[in-house]
Amino acid sequence: MKLNVIVTLCALFSLTRQAPPRDECVCELINSQKAFPHDKLSTVEDNATKCTDNITPQKTLELESLLLGLERRLPQLQENVSMLEMEDDGDLYAVLSLQVVENELMEIKQLIDRLNGSTLGHQRLTTDTNKQLEDLRAEMMELEAYDTMQVVLRQQDNRRLRRDLEQCKNGLHPTTQPTRPPHGNCPHGEFMNITGPKVYTAGEYPGSYKYGAWGRDPKPEAGKENWYWRVMLTSGNKFSNYVRLYSSLSSLIVGVSTPGNVMIHSSNPTTNTIQGPNVVLYGGALYYNCYNKDAVCRFNLTSKTVTTLQLPKDTRFNSKGNFCHLDECYPYTDLDLATDESGVWVIYTTKQDFGNLVLSKVEEGVPPTLGQTWRTSVYKQGVTNTFMACGVLYATRYVSKDVEEIFYSFDTATGAERFNVGIFINKMPPNIYSLNYSPVDQMLHAYCDAYMVSYEMVFSD
Repeated sequence: MKLNVIVTLCALFSLTRQAPPRDECVCELINSQKAFPHDKLSTVEDNATKCTDNITPQKTLELESLLLGLERRLPQLQENVSMLEMEDDGDLYAVLSLQVVENELMEIKQLIDRLNGSTLGHQRLTTDTNKQLEDLRAEMMELEAYDTMQVVLRQQDNRRLRRDLEQCKNGLHPTTQPTRPPHGNCPHGEFMNITGPKVYTAGEYPGSYKYGAWGRDPKPEAGKENWYWRVMLTSGNKFSNYVRLYSSLSSLIVGVSTPGNVMIHSSNPTTNTIQGPNVVLYGGALYYNCYNKDAVCRFNLTSKTVTTLQLPKDTRFNSKGNFCHLDECYPYTDLDLATDESGVWVIYTTKQDFGNLVLSKVEEGVPPTLGQTWRTSVYKQGVTNTFMACGVLYATRYVSKDVEEIFYSFDTATGAERFNVGIFINKMPPNIYSLNYSPVDQMLHAYCDAYMVSYEMVFSD
């Protein structure tokens, strides 16, 4: 081993002995190889980092969201034009209908303009990135010439060997499928997976209003089947006093709100306004945690009236029983409202339940009433969010800034609990502040750090 080292060093350096004075021996060390270009390596690393920062999943999803909005909007326009042709009376009705169609065309034009802008931006980014990659490849090949001891080559060989070994192991021991929640009476079959994101947009307020909620009404009024809603916590990331409505997904993406803000009260916050991000819309009414109360408020969007549902004694509220993960708790998430095929639910905790999740059915009415209640074994502050689907409560937990796990389920039909559901959500921003399931299209709507993101829930049928 020592001989090899000496031979290698001799290949790199030559030693010249100079004639010494009486008491001194001086050796001159001469490097026969070129000096390694550290500055060039640093430049390559900087360029690689910039390239990685330019290519993000968010940019791809923005384009897909615009395309999805356009795809859903065009059939709507075609349907409205057909209705206009059939019911044209040549009088006032025709004029009004034509104005509606013109407004829809203007909205679609805005969507196409944004789509064209995004497409051109992506084309430029692709061209620039291809050139950067070619330059980086050429520069790395030049730098590899300095690897006289073939360290990089050996590392590459080791990586290939490790990859082949992992593939071999996986082949011998197939990955075990996660335990799935029970089928129950779900009309869609068994909940099996989450795919997406399908939609990723900031809407009309990019970067503003970090906390909020959005989604669709599972029981919409006639003529509002395609509408979406959004609630943003506009006062200190804690409170709000209005809901914003959109006539389509494309309207939501481009930020065209009809009829705009539906106000609960002119002040924010005040009695019976919104506290916390966990909000749902059902049957033309908004359900949410009432400001400074352990109660659920129901705001009728048509009559503009509020009725309340008092929760059981010692229900935790005012940020005393939040959703949490190891690094932080989400403020004012004591009460979580959820919708599914059967209606509205409220998830909370009480002192008597020692912080475990409690689930109650909210029965429709004026005022709404509290129906059957179920108690679970999962600790609320170990959960980041909950949602309902087909009468089953699902809970999530924070895994990393990129992944959230649906780890828990409680079936209200059987009382069966599962702590190993094992379905993972690929996140865009790191925090999901609200989750709403839409039984209309089996989509899961997430509000994440001012962004609206949707995922498709995959069922067996």
